[in-house]
Amino acid sequence: MIRPIRAPEWLIHGAIEAGGLSVALIRSGVWRSAGPSHLVRIEKALRTWGQSMATLAAVAAIRFPERPAVICGDEQLTYTELDARCERIAAGLHEQYGLVAGSKVAVLCRNHAGFLEATLSASRLGADVLFVNTEFATPQLAAVLAQHKPDLLIHDPEFTPPPGVRSVLSSDLPMGSEAPVPDRVGHITLLTSGTTGTPKAAPRVPTAWGLAGLTGSALQRFGIRAGEPMVIAPPLFHGVGLLMSMLALFLGSPLVLRPRFDAATLLADVEATRAGSVVAVPVMLRRLLELGPTEIARYDLHSLRAVISGAAQLGAPLAERFVERFGPVLCDAYGSSEVGIATIATSADLLAAPGTVGRPCLGSSIRILDDHDRQVPTGTTGRIFAGGGLVFGGYSDGSSKTVVDGRMSTGDLGHLDAAGRLFIDGREDDMIVSGGENVYPVEVEQCLAAHPAVAEAVVAGVPDEEFGQRLIAYVVLTEPATEDDLIAHVKANLARYKTPRRVVILDEFPRNATGKVVRSKLTPP
Repeated sequence: MIRPIRAPEWLIHGAIEAGGLSVALIRSGVWRSAGPSHLVRIEKALRTWGQSMATLAAVAAIRFPERPAVICGDEQLTYTELDARCERIAAGLHEQYGLVAGSKVAVLCRNHAGFLEATLSASRLGADVLFVNTEFATPQLAAVLAQHKPDLLIHDPEFTPPPGVRSVLSSDLPMGSEAPVPDRVGHITLLTSGTTGTPKAAPRVPTAWGLAGLTGSALQRFGIRAGEPMVIAPPLFHGVGLLMSMLALFLGSPLVLRPRFDAATLLADVEATRAGSVVAVPVMLRRLLELGPTEIARYDLHSLRAVISGAAQLGAPLAERFVERFGPVLCDAYGSSEVGIATIATSADLLAAPGTVGRPCLGSSIRILDDHDRQVPTGTTGRIFAGGGLVFGGYSDGSSKTVVDGRMSTGDLGHLDAAGRLFIDGREDDMIVSGGENVYPVEVEQCLAAHPAVAEAVVAGVPDEEFGQRLIAYVVLTEPATEDDLIAHVKANLARYKTPRRVVILDEFPRNATGKVVRSKLTPP
């Protein structure tokens, strides 16, 4: 008697919960060639490692053994090679360092195969993985590791571990013969961006249901296809980079990585690999545009279906310029370390409703609430709450963000339009009250960014004896302009109380590793 082959529970559950995901998977080719023998081996991988990153990579190796998994310049690994290396590295980490299920591993690596090998090998052991920001200064790195006390730090040669921290180079990971089967699924822990304070640790256990909505939305709205190379430029230790790398593993897509971003190199990688998608942050999109039309035209970019922006505010002026230069391939993903990716805007959304961050992903929902947790009318600004499978369960210190009816606060203020598209009006803690009037910085920032001489703008409030707070703007220019020019531009387009008293012109903004402006480092004159 032949035992009937059952599709893995995680695929079934994800398809049901996301509603429409199964159709997207079939159309994109994700399920192509997933025959009975594959499903038996996939079920075995699921029983061994559970719903984890290890399983995602193992399944890709079963289904696409000879397909490139990682491409970094002239170096590449197939999915079979990556899977075999991770199997041996997991055994080596167990035999040499005693790592087992529940051990803690910190990963301090740039974007290359070593990051994936460290992460996937630890995941095979059921270890908890902490992703560490490569831009941390020495004291900050020491403080984070002292707080989380990893059993092992895996790091690139350029970084120096603090004294007393057991460590191993990502280029010298040990190889062993056999790793134990874990009795638990390890957590993965992201550190929040820390632009408004000390980074917090946001742990979660990856689940297929959690990825289901993102997968379906990416296939339907981004237009990407299974097996097409994906260029991931943001750091893999950050939410958008990590989530998109997990999506690439699920789709069996080659991850095209570089340790450091360079605009011309990215376009060359798209041409060389025939990449279907690029993941970037807004500052990287600006660097691409700065290459100029002649330089951009040197590269064959016809394979490109989607350029996915995330991690920081895109803004309508930049979106318009990018679509004009590269075509309607731009998408914007809004979310955070705590809620994952909550909404997605296509190029059509960005052009029809400038400034929008789009509609909720499949399986996700957005609510706009007032200070009393009541839903506000369409078009009214309130606190943004997001629900879905990617929302985390709380910070490692036991604290969490506000949750109402199963949806978590993103910390942002925003509104919905009549079509259900979300707009971000600012951070809850960034709202400026000047002369009794509420001013949301994003509106003023976008007004300034619409000036032809302005590349980017940041608006903040500073104490004022007469008005309580007054507005000050910081700008980076693309061509000469005076402070008076820019103030006059705002006066002509916004209410008088929204006009900055001062405009400070800077050569560049202080940024973190994902391109977000670090507002605490902007000092008023």
